[in-house]
Amino acid sequence: MATDVYDSRAARWFEDSCEIFLMPRSLLLRALASRKSAAMSTSERPVIVRNPTRSVRIGNISIGGEHPIAVQSMTATRTQDIDATVAQINALDDAGADVVRVAIDSRRDAEALMEIRNQVQARLSVDLQENYRLAECIAPCVDKIRYNPGHLYHHETERPWQDKVRYLAAIATDNDCAIRVGVNCGSVDPAILEKYPEDDSISPMLESAWQHCELLDSIDFERYCVSLKDSDPQKVIQVNQRFAERRPDVPLHLGVTEAGMPPDGVIKTRIAFEQLISRGIGDTIRVSLTVPNDRKPEEIQVGREILADIAAGRVRSVVDYGLQSLNIISCPSCSRVENEAFVQLAEQVREMTRYAAEYSLTIAVMGCRVNGPGETDDADLGLWCGPTHVNLKKQSATLGAFSYEEILPRLKQELDQLIALQQGAAS
Repeated sequence: MATDVYDSRAARWFEDSCEIFLMPRSLLLRALASRKSAAMSTSERPVIVRNPTRSVRIGNISIGGEHPIAVQSMTATRTQDIDATVAQINALDDAGADVVRVAIDSRRDAEALMEIRNQVQARLSVDLQENYRLAECIAPCVDKIRYNPGHLYHHETERPWQDKVRYLAAIATDNDCAIRVGVNCGSVDPAILEKYPEDDSISPMLESAWQHCELLDSIDFERYCVSLKDSDPQKVIQVNQRFAERRPDVPLHLGVTEAGMPPDGVIKTRIAFEQLISRGIGDTIRVSLTVPNDRKPEEIQVGREILADIAAGRVRSVVDYGLQSLNIISCPSCSRVENEAFVQLAEQVREMTRYAAEYSLTIAVMGCRVNGPGETDDADLGLWCGPTHVNLKKQSATLGAFSYEEILPRLKQELDQLIALQQGAAS
């Protein structure tokens, strides 16, 4: 099969939903580029009836309420590479991004983003990573602050998380910023995790989100939205439905984290978005794809295409994603990635494992030390990438660190052992 044609297994998963996914990549991009959705004015975009969430302003646009669903993306360049990051922000803005998120993890990252702000017109959201104190210096330069509740305990561990959130809300108020409370399945606060069984990943996420909403409400800070992300589309559907039932007033940012490479990542995302947005849930979206930096605008193009299809009724109701086949999840890459060979490695893993397509196993390929260690725990085999080595895990157990040249043979060895176990159980 030609490398630019989406594999038939993925196409079968969604063959009745959108024939565009059966095209070669070059034709898909040409078709998407020809659509007007990415360049539509706000008044021309598809109208989708949604829950009556409150309106939250981000710069000169608003999400929630009666406003159109916003489409976002995130830079994958190193933030301190100012020229590359400016170019990527502009490319995403040109593709129709309503908001572009940029990660910072140090004072030098923050200083770089300050200069980047001077060179771009896009609405910017800062991702604070593990150092919430950076909000004070960068907030004047951005329109939105995103923090992960599970990362607040990393910095100033003796300080209660409530104090940290009050600090962030005060900074946001003083600098005319919105806030996103970004809850992620792989980095929930350990104090909450230990209260629930290991096989329940949804309840800890919900408790974390509800806690932070209640605190923000108690200090009269209402200019916030929430995201609850997982790499499993069904869990994304469940957790967002449950959140919306209890807090229908809070705008939701939707996304399938580590959705992976096209077409699989597009399909997983479409499954979640169709079921949620068709029920009125979702005020802003991000399609997270593992693609090279020059292809990042695809996230915006695909997001607009999905919204247009939902508005036009071109959808398929998918009840169960739980296919008994190999599932590869991979993060979309961002400025935290310490070796750009990560994207190529994800492609190599997909190619090398094609022989295992019919086995019910999950392989996770993560690009950084921030999310990689925790978000590979639920995979049968997990890889998280450092500057010179790739860390290999079997579920939560670490098997060792291997060079980029050594990792594929070792991964195959572990995969073959798991396949043998499944074959033995079947016989």
